[in-house]
Amino acid sequence: MRLNFASDRVRSPAVAGIFYPNDPDELGATIQRYLEEAENIFEPAVTAPKAIIAPHAGYIYSGLTAAAVYNRLRPAREIIKRVIILGPCHKVAVRGLALPNDEIFRTPLGDVQIDMAAVQKLKHLAHVNTFNETHIEDHSIEIHLPFLQKIIGEFKLVPLIVGEAGPEQVSQVLEILWGGAETLILISSDLSHYLDYDEAKSLDDHTRQAIERMDLTAIDQEQACGRHSIKGLLSLARNKGLSVKTADIRNSGDTAGTKERVVGYGSWYFDENSNVKLDTQNKMETITNDMLEQYGSTLLHAAASAILKKLSPTKIKKISPKESDNILNEPGASFVTLNKKGRLRGCIGSIQAWQPLIDDITQNACKAAFEDSRFQKLSLEEIKTGEIEISISILSPQIQMYFSDELDLLAQIRPGIDGIVLTEGIQYRGVFLPAVWDQIPDPKQFIHQLKRKSGLPENYWSGSIQAWRFSAASASSVDLAAENVWGL
Repeated sequence: MRLNFASDRVRSPAVAGIFYPNDPDELGATIQRYLEEAENIFEPAVTAPKAIIAPHAGYIYSGLTAAAVYNRLRPAREIIKRVIILGPCHKVAVRGLALPNDEIFRTPLGDVQIDMAAVQKLKHLAHVNTFNETHIEDHSIEIHLPFLQKIIGEFKLVPLIVGEAGPEQVSQVLEILWGGAETLILISSDLSHYLDYDEAKSLDDHTRQAIERMDLTAIDQEQACGRHSIKGLLSLARNKGLSVKTADIRNSGDTAGTKERVVGYGSWYFDENSNVKLDTQNKMETITNDMLEQYGSTLLHAAASAILKKLSPTKIKKISPKESDNILNEPGASFVTLNKKGRLRGCIGSIQAWQPLIDDITQNACKAAFEDSRFQKLSLEEIKTGEIEISISILSPQIQMYFSDELDLLAQIRPGIDGIVLTEGIQYRGVFLPAVWDQIPDPKQFIHQLKRKSGLPENYWSGSIQAWRFSAASASSVDLAAENVWGL
C-alpha cells in the first residue's frame, strides 16, 4: 500500500528515474527481482540484525549486494518501526552530521515520515545540525528507502548526512538512537572507486577483513566513502559485543560495468548475539583453556621476545608461530600483565578479537612494558634481575547479559569465572578480568568497584547500563621457570 502524508516539508526524490525506476510498479518489480535472486544465492536469515551496511549505487550495479543484506531483515519485518540511516556527503559539504528540515522523504513507492521525536534527541549535540541543502540532491539515503519500503513496509526515518566526523561523534549519535529491536541502524557506503578490476578486488577484500575484525584503523578514505559512519558503528559494535558478518561483496565489473574502472560494493550485518546460550560460552571456555594449554609456552616466549627485541633489537630473534600453529593467526583478544616481585609492573589488553592472537599478545606485551602510563618504561636491567614475570590471558568472546536491575545482574554473575565489561552510554566503560575475583570475591563489591572504575558512583544505577560476560584462560612465566622465557 502506497502511503502519502500531508505536509509542506517534503524531500522529493532526487535520483528516481536515474539510479532506480521512477514508475512505482516497475520499481517494485525491480526490487522484488533482486530480492528473489539474492534469496537463491545467499543463506536465509533466522534472526534479524541490529545494524547493516549497504551500498548506495544505481540498482543495476549494486542492487544484488544490497538485496543480500536486506533479505536478512525479513524475520523482523513486523518489528522494525524506525530506521536510522547515515549516508556520506556527495553534494554539499557539511561538518559533523546534518539533519534535514523536512518531515517526509518521498519515493515513488510512497512517503516515509521522519521520526521528529528521535530527531529532537540529537538537537543538543554540537556536531549535529539542521542543514537541508546537503540532503536535497544527495542519493546516499534515498537509494535505500524503496528497498526498506518493500521489505518492512511502514516505518519512521532518521536521516543523517555525515561529513567530517570522528568515530566518537558518530558513535554518540548511534548510542542515543540505539533503541531496541524496533530500531534498525543502516550505514550507507560504497567501497573503492575507479580502480581497475583486480586492484579494486584486492582493496575491497582488505576492507572486508577490516570490517570483520572491527578494525577502525584499517579503513581510510580510498576504501569507503562512508568510512566515517562505518568507523563509528564499528566502535560502538565492539563496545556492545556485536558480531559482524559479510553478506556479499563485488564490484560494478561483476554486474553492469566494464572492468577498466570499477566501483566496489559490500554489505554486512551486525547481530546482538542475544540468542547465544550459556552452554555456548562454556564450550568457548573449554576451547580457550585447551588452546592455552597447548600453546601457552609459545605465546609466553613470543611476548618476552617482543619486549626484548624492543630493548635489544640486534640480538633477539622474533618468535613466529609454526605453520602447524595456524590457530595463533586466528583473531584473538588478550591481556598481558607484567609483575615485579609480585607487584603489578604493567598491564595492557584487548577486549575484542580484531587481529591475529599472536600479534595481539606481542603488541600488548610491548604496550604493558613501555606504554602503561602508570609506570616507567621497563628496562633491560630490570629483566636481567630475574624479578619480572609475564602473565598472558586469552579472552573468550563476549556475551551480552540481559537483566532487569542490579540484583538480577548480581544473580547471573559467576564469581571466579566471569570477566565483566560494564558500560553506561559511550562515556562510561570499565572492564574487570576474571583474575580480579582474587582481590574482590564478593559479587556486590565486584560490581561496585567496576562501576567506580567506569567513572560511576558505587550506588549508581540506571536502566541503560549494559554488561557483557567473558572468560579468560591464563598462563604465567612462573609456570615455565625451568624454560626461562626471557632467555637471558
